[in-house]
Amino acid sequence: MLRNLLSVGSHASRIAKAILRIRADYATPLAIADLASLAGMSPSSFHEHFKSVTGTTPLRYQKDLRMIEAQRLLLEGGCKVSAVAYAVGYESPTQFSREYSRKFGAPPSRVSGEAATA
Repeated sequence: MLRNLLSVGSHASRIAKAILRIRADYATPLAIADLASLAGMSPSSFHEHFKSVTGTTPLRYQKDLRMIEAQRLLLEGGCKVSAVAYAVGYESPTQFSREYSRKFGAPPSRVSGEAATA
């Protein structure tokens, strides 16, 4: 796999470009067609190769990045859960709290010290 990542033009190296874009823009809505175009693939081929390289889907990858950043912001303190939700790209603090609890096993309010999650 590492050799494929370094091989210019390989599927893995083209997926790596898309991963860089997702990491840079994790808080914005994910457009699979745009990422596929960046990688020079059809959307279905991109999805298949992305999962082959990362072991997950592009959407799950983005959600995991959002959750990791949200956890970092909450642990730093000083931010309300709703502010963190918006900062990492969620439009609904309730949805964010639900997904955060699912990922980490505790609501974000427990990490931030807030009494309420929104």
